[in-house]
Amino acid sequence: MRPPLEDPALCREWFEDLWLDVCRLRERYLLPVRTRWWESPLQVEALAALAAWVARYDSGEWDDPPGKLALLYDLERVSAMLRDGNAPFHPERDRAAFSVFVAALTGQGVSEQANREEK
Repeated sequence: MRPPLEDPALCREWFEDLWLDVCRLRERYLLPVRTRWWESPLQVEALAALAAWVARYDSGEWDDPPGKLALLYDLERVSAMLRDGNAPFHPERDRAAFSVFVAALTGQGVSEQANREEK
């Protein structure tokens, strides 16, 4: 799962949604997410795939106990991909750096991004 880089608005929305998903997954499954995870294409894709997988079970779209068990077993492999990094991810501390990254990626000024987040 990759961000839609060709459309800045969709890309911004995709990363904002992923930010929320990562915050929820980190708490729910105690994932060892590291700061600046958004700069690693491997971590971005792994987290996006995990979020989509969990969402299908949570929504009731998938009702497959062995599949859910496989998801839970695979958390260890996903965790191994997330261990790369300097410091643990802290949403409150890391939000500003994330906003700068998304603004640069989508060609939007940081002040425009901050205004959007306040709304």
